[in-house]
Amino acid sequence: MAVDLSPVAIRVAAPRRLVQLFAGLALYGFTNAMVVRADLGLDAWNVLNQGLSDRLAWPFGLVTGLVSVVVLLAWIPLRQRPGFGTIANIVVIGVVVQLGLLIIPPQHSLAWRIPLLVGGIVLNGVATATYVGARLGPGARDGLMTGLHVRTGYSIRLVRTGIEVTVLIIGWLLGGTVGIGTVLYALSIGPLTQLFLRVLAYRGR
Repeated sequence: MAVDLSPVAIRVAAPRRLVQLFAGLALYGFTNAMVVRADLGLDAWNVLNQGLSDRLAWPFGLVTGLVSVVVLLAWIPLRQRPGFGTIANIVVIGVVVQLGLLIIPPQHSLAWRIPLLVGGIVLNGVATATYVGARLGPGARDGLMTGLHVRTGYSIRLVRTGIEVTVLIIGWLLGGTVGIGTVLYALSIGPLTQLFLRVLAYRGR
């Protein structure tokens, strides 16, 4: 069954939904930092961000935001409309991932790196469902997911996985780090997001 993820006006139950939006965005940024510090392979979008950051010699957080802006252009043929959450996504995630990298030091023991990776991936699925489910406008990258979901009728799981694999290949060609964590993230984030959306998606009008 398709989950209705079309944006709902911010005036409707705004306090609860704003809290859900910003909590989800902050958690998403922090879980990105967890996966980076696990150093067992980045998730697909961060493989791309890292590859671009290394080639351009630009800060990781800046590249993260700029990539999101560029991805907005892909919304045009999908007729997606940005919402308040779309802009918040670009700003909050880029800032929080940088803070997360400052808070979490580099890890050298697998006893810490494996839990960081697994916890980061699972919580990333929770975070994605939380801020997308607030229905204040998806982030640039998730707008691709929801737009293709609506236009094609394919499941969130299938669409998300397809996007992740495509981005992963581009990032790898640019020199981003790929490892076991990359594969685990690409294969699991779609099912996790779809699972948590069933609980966290705002269904009011």
